[in-house]
Amino acid sequence: MALADDTVTPDERLEAMPEEMAPRHLVRRLAELALLVGIVALLINVLPGLGDVRHRFAHAGAGWIVVCGVIELGSCLAYVAAFRGVFCRGLGWRFSYEIGMAEQATNVLLPTGGAGGLALGAWALRQGGMPTRHIARRSVALFLITSVPNFVVAAVAGPLLATGLVPGQSVPAASAVLGALALVAIVVVLALPPLLRRRRRARPERAPATGSPGSRGRRVRAGLSAAAGAVSAGVEDTVALVRSRDALVLGGAIGYMTFDVLALWAAFEAFGGAPPVGPFVFAYVIGQLGGLIPLPGGIGGTDGGLIGALVLYGAPLSQATAAVLAYRAFQLGIPALLGTAAFVQLRRRLARHPEPAA
Repeated sequence: MALADDTVTPDERLEAMPEEMAPRHLVRRLAELALLVGIVALLINVLPGLGDVRHRFAHAGAGWIVVCGVIELGSCLAYVAAFRGVFCRGLGWRFSYEIGMAEQATNVLLPTGGAGGLALGAWALRQGGMPTRHIARRSVALFLITSVPNFVVAAVAGPLLATGLVPGQSVPAASAVLGALALVAIVVVLALPPLLRRRRRARPERAPATGSPGSRGRRVRAGLSAAAGAVSAGVEDTVALVRSRDALVLGGAIGYMTFDVLALWAAFEAFGGAPPVGPFVFAYVIGQLGGLIPLPGGIGGTDGGLIGALVLYGAPLSQATAAVLAYRAFQLGIPALLGTAAFVQLRRRLARHPEPAA
């Protein structure tokens, strides 16, 4: 379908976008992120006690730094592939790229703990003509599918490290507990659909009478019931998509994590060599939990979590600090820059192209 004339202005539906996702706010956040990176670089250069970290940066392998950036770009593109596979293969690659990258930029630039990207994607797909129920259930499925590799790795690697079956420094008690928690999380998620269905059957919702006492409470319960239905359907879709062995979905989800791990691995190589694979990957998975803290891009939470976990599992503190900071510069910078540009193009497409996601 051809694009409309360039003189067409955005129609009023685009104004339904949440204010914090407006382009001017994202551009401002992008400038703030650049300023923060500059401040961190300045502090590393001037603060006492960081001599070892400065030495690591002074002798960093430039080639490995470039490799880190290229691999991180691969992780971003793998997310786009997973997005298209989960929502609909009929979506154009360019449209999928714009939404997928814009979601990642939103997660980096807004303090939403990862929810902002899904909200932006839902808004764009709804403006593009995709049914709301499909968006809701597949948004849940996308979140779960891109999280599955992390939890599976934690559930498998934790016991292996705790029992010494995988070589490398380990903290047996922590490895066993964290691995068990990951397994419990997987079981709980899989158990949600039947539990939620039984609850909905036990408490059928009645249509609220407008203006009647308690109608507001019934509307809230109806909203919660709809959300529970979306979660239940999303979990079922996740299981179905995994069982289908769809190369785009599974390859995108696995690639999203694998490329990110390899980018951090390349950063370690740039600053003196990577630690043993088992403890390294497990520390990566556990450290990423810091990103759940609702800070822009997980700044502070993810960095501290990764450095702490990597040191706990055998990495030298100065090397872990230098490697994580270099890796995070790409992990934040690439989606922030490319995703902001993609979001500008996305708004133009939605304004000029009738229902590209219908």
